[in-house]
Amino acid sequence: MSNPIVKITVEDYGTMTAELYPEKAPITVENFLKLAKSGFYEGLIFHRVINGFMIQGGGFDKDFMNKESGAIKGEFRANGWAKNDIPHD
Repeated sequence: MSNPIVKITVEDYGTMTAELYPEKAPITVENFLKLAKSGFYEGLIFHRVINGFMIQGGGFDKDFMNKESGAIKGEFRANGWAKNDIPHD
């Protein structure tokens, strides 16, 4: 079974492609896909951009109004999840 591939269209930028790894982070992948299918991310911005390092988005619209999605436990070693050894490139 192949990993899900998602395309993220960003205004004034273009399209980003992301590969998801459900065998490594099943809770995170399931949550992301559920939110995407529901339209949750429509109109939201990347509110933190650190050039050459990372982008963060998913919680604010262009007027910086918060859009709450609820919290999930991330699948990282700090949370006792040893399977997630994927570099975040």
